[in-house]
Amino acid sequence: MQRRSCCLAARALARWLGVVMLAVHAGAADQPQWGLGWSRNMVSEETGLPDSFDPQTGRNIKWVARLGTETHSTPIVAHGRVFIGTNNGAPRDPRHQGDRSVLMCFAERNGDLLWQLVVPKLTNSMYWDWPGAGICSTPTVESNRVYLVSNRGEVLCLDLFGLTNGNDGPFLDEARHAVPAGSEPIAPGPHDADILWRFDILRECGVRQHDQAHGSPLLHGPFLYVNTSNGVDDTHRHIASPDAPSLIVLDKQTGRLVAQDGERIGPRIFHSTWSSPALGEVNGRSLIFFCGGDGVVYAFEPVRSAGPPGQVARLKKVWQFDGDPTAPKEDVHRYLTNRRESPSNIKSMPVFYRNRVYVTVGGDLWWGKEQAWLKCIDATQTGDITRSGERWSLPLDRHVMSTPAIRDGLVFVADCGHKVHCVDADTGREYWTHEAKGEFWASTLVADGKVYIGTRRGEFFVFAASKDKRLLSETDLGAPISGTATAANGVLYVATMERLYAVRDLARRSLAPPASAGAPSPDYGQSTTR
Repeated sequence: MQRRSCCLAARALARWLGVVMLAVHAGAADQPQWGLGWSRNMVSEETGLPDSFDPQTGRNIKWVARLGTETHSTPIVAHGRVFIGTNNGAPRDPRHQGDRSVLMCFAERNGDLLWQLVVPKLTNSMYWDWPGAGICSTPTVESNRVYLVSNRGEVLCLDLFGLTNGNDGPFLDEARHAVPAGSEPIAPGPHDADILWRFDILRECGVRQHDQAHGSPLLHGPFLYVNTSNGVDDTHRHIASPDAPSLIVLDKQTGRLVAQDGERIGPRIFHSTWSSPALGEVNGRSLIFFCGGDGVVYAFEPVRSAGPPGQVARLKKVWQFDGDPTAPKEDVHRYLTNRRESPSNIKSMPVFYRNRVYVTVGGDLWWGKEQAWLKCIDATQTGDITRSGERWSLPLDRHVMSTPAIRDGLVFVADCGHKVHCVDADTGREYWTHEAKGEFWASTLVADGKVYIGTRRGEFFVFAASKDKRLLSETDLGAPISGTATAANGVLYVATMERLYAVRDLARRSLAPPASAGAPSPDYGQSTTR
């Protein structure tokens, strides 16, 4: 009994010290979610960021951390830690071999690996969980909790400190969660993730995810808004779960399902449901914005309170906007592989800015037509605002994956036609374009008067964030770039498929590094610090 009391006291002390660490670090300019605030606008208030860097010579490189061999997630920075999803192509833990999906947690100070979440692949078919894709979800951090959608269609709530402060529960089966079904459990250690709770979207909501689970959880009050990734079956010609929700709401403390959309989007999904929800305050009224796999933008009232256990509410729709109203709406999968005529879908996130929503919409990159647009929507209306709500529409080149970034009345957006665009946010007038060699899957980041973005050919560009085109630098990083750059605490984070670069203007020595997030692990480090 005395030994148990001592253990409990030690764990309580560790949790208390963790809270103190968070409080000390709370004043830093972290980036705990994808986009500024919950508007999903890809801008940052950071200053003193470099306009160029060179991994070959180490110029302006603070540290480099090895990732897997495929990385589609965007880095998130909070409380002295950097989080990013990747695969297990370069195993950090010899106990975990083969195709796995991984969330890595690095020390912000020097890039040492503090802990990782390892998740085995789904075995239904490759179209449920694409081989080698890793964890594509970008996590969201609040206080000492990390919220994530895993490759297995699970919403996971993780302890910020991993298992270094004990297994807090109520989920206690990390040993089995980390291995494929039928394999021997692997006893977790201090360098492993601590799962606090788990919600299985596929089982609890009847969802048939397609290609991979993706999305970045949105927090609003006590609730978590999550895209379900519902999509087509292996043939790409049928929706296996037409009645499954596309957007769900969970209690962030327990993971209990409290609400979902009732729009029956399923039959109109052309490929999958890709987009993460956003939040905006329209004339003093909070709204949740969500882009369905049917190419329609929806605005919902946020959930105010959870009902009794077992009761799942329906989200109340305020308005809807069809991004491609002349496209086919019935029997949509007849248009599979038609590059001239097909339904549209939305892979980017909606961005809220000054009572308007900006979104990219168009034909599917793999299966649909090549047309794509950047749309500006009046968010103050109600009902079906497809005609009345469109402020302007700008044609883009050949598909689009990127979320717009808006700063000082300028919209910066990229497309799969290899172009970056600078557009007037009020009128849709295009000021300039820049053509790259590779297509853009990443989104633009605007920070410190600059625009940062990389291509699938490994080109990384830095432009001046102005209506006059000025290319400040171009760097060949030698590997494809899928994720968006992140700025936090005077450092720019850029991820290629295989490496995470912490980039800093090393000439500005007055910028002190943040306090250490905890004792680094030499065995798990594999980082280069400069």
